[in-house]
Order: sequence, then C-alpha cells, then structure tokens
Amino acid sequence: MVIMSIDYGDARTGIAVCDEFEMLASPVEVIHSDYEPKVIARIKEICAKYRPSLLVVGLPKNMNSSVGERAEKCMIFAENLKSETGIEVTMWDERLTTVSAHNFLNQTNTRGKKRKNVVDAVAATIILEDYLAYRKNKNV
Repeated sequence: MVIMSIDYGDARTGIAVCDEFEMLASPVEVIHSDYEPKVIARIKEICAKYRPSLLVVGLPKNMNSSVGERAEKCMIFAENLKSETGIEVTMWDERLTTVSAHNFLNQTNTRGKKRKNVVDAVAATIILEDYLAYRKNKNV
C-alpha cells in the first residue's frame, strides 16, 4: 500500500511517500505556505500523482507525552485533510524527528538555505520510516 506522510508546520510542510511494498520511504517536497487551504490543495495534487491509501500526519507531542497547542493544530489539520481528500488519516508521534532530520543533514554536510529547504521533507521521511517499521513489527 502506498502511504504518504506529512510533517505539518507553521511555514513549511514536508511530504514523503513510500512504495507500494512499504519498503522505501522517500522525500517528495516541502510546501512553503502558512495558509492551510493552500497546503491542503497542494497535498491533494500530490495525492493525485502518488495515489496513497493512507495519510500519516506527524503529531508533535510534548516530551512528557502531553498534547500542546502545536499538536492540537496538527489534529485539526488532519481532520480537514481527511475531509478534503477522502483518504484515511492517522496521527503518528513525531517527537524528535526534526532533531533527527538535522542530525542526518549534519552527516551529509547539508548547510544553509539548502538545509532549510529540505529538513521538513527529511522529517516527513523519518515519520514515514517509523510508521512503516511499526506496521512491519505489528504485521498490520
């Protein structure tokens, strides 16, 4: 099944997708917008191309597992996304994925403007890889 992950942010939203065998997660793009309807419209275009059966939206819980303002925004976004696309949406704990993405980009010596342009897509890829590992371990 093709699965798409979304790292929804205030200014940038990262998108990643996996192959139909759920083996390889790849970054797709970063949507540069803080206007939710524009972000959802672009995601719908991407969905038309990749035809995902499931959308995984990162849930940025606080380190103590509580749900803060940012996580609440992401949950509302996920509801709106499901309503607009008609595709099943699940939330996935994304704590520290942006930190992991920055660590990965440090290892690849990606700096400056290029780093800012890709970090959210890398974070979406990490979210998707984590979710795929969960599915594989749970035989979902």
